Amino acid sequence: MSHHHAPEALTLYRRLGLSRRRLFAATTGLAAAATLAQPAEAAEAAEAASRRALIPRGKRGIILYTVRDAVGRDPLSTTLPSGFRRVLEELGRIGYRQVEFAGYRQHANAEGGANLETVEGARLLRAWLDDNGLRAQGNHGFIPGSWPLTTADLDRFKQTLEIANILGLAHVGTGADPTGSAYKADWDVAADKWNELGSIARRAGVRLYTHNHDAAYAFLLDSGPLDEQGRPTRSSGIRKLEYFFGISDPRRVYFEMDIFWAHVARFKHHTYTAPDGSVRTDVFDPLATVRAREHRFPLFHAKDGTANPATANGYDMVPFGTGDIDYRRFFSRLRERERHNPMYEQDNAPGTDPAQSLRYAELSYRNMAALRG
Repeated sequence: MSHHHAPEALTLYRRLGLSRRRLFAATTGLAAAATLAQPAEAAEAAEAASRRALIPRGKRGIILYTVRDAVGRDPLSTTLPSGFRRVLEELGRIGYRQVEFAGYRQHANAEGGANLETVEGARLLRAWLDDNGLRAQGNHGFIPGSWPLTTADLDRFKQTLEIANILGLAHVGTGADPTGSAYKADWDVAADKWNELGSIARRAGVRLYTHNHDAAYAFLLDSGPLDEQGRPTRSSGIRKLEYFFGISDPRRVYFEMDIFWAHVARFKHHTYTAPDGSVRTDVFDPLATVRAREHRFPLFHAKDGTANPATANGYDMVPFGTGDIDYRRFFSRLRERERHNPMYEQDNAPGTDPAQSLRYAELSYRNMAALRG
């Protein structure tokens, strides 16, 4: 710290007989007292501003499925944003910096035509993304259903990767679980397929990811008496996706946790029948699941819900920041916030009001930006 003082300060401490050190202490105390005298609201605002944004500005994203009604509507029928170009402009205006596609189709009357899943269409989309300061992080698109892979499926998957590279996607994936099966043998087959697809994607410079619903966190049927078809009827207590974590290659297969559906899993899938026939309890912990392997979760769906135990899922979907899921706790306990890309999603954002989904997108963006910890 400099020991040079303004002339008036030197005059003051000579008159008062203060040493330089005592003058510094006195003036520091006056400054502190002035700070304490600020209105409580101003102090609270300063404190809030000093806390870290839990979702950094450049990481605030949205999956376009949330505003699919706007992407898909006829621009000739409304003055509201319609089609990819106008919707991306609106999302950029709101403040979003990232998007995730849910396919590349829009209304035929929108600029570029109905299907942009072509090299030319991808170039148009990339230009619109760039114009609006947006980066596309992923797409819920084509993942081959066949195994072993057919030539046709492999060719289509390679086209998916070519389009991903034009768009600048870091990830390609699907909105579905690797398999809907409860049985270990089917998850073994799924791992073989996903490891191979992940290798192909990796060679193209893209990460392969699977988006998961609550069923993936139900318990694997891997033990106990066999049924008439020779399949196991009981569980060792491992969840289906936990098993898949272990048998899929961490360098080739990644995940997008839908935090809403993970909380539904906590509500629904908390007991299993052990090999000895006893019923055991194990409550799912979404945060612990991510923290055990953070590098495998580059993407999240930041979908909020209001608790409603009267429904089968235990939650009703609502705009981000207006529900009961503790996103402040979830994001504040992640070790590497810059590694993750949260995408706001709300399946029921479209409604009878044609402006609703984009209005919810704006509300949810504000709540993402306000999240501090």
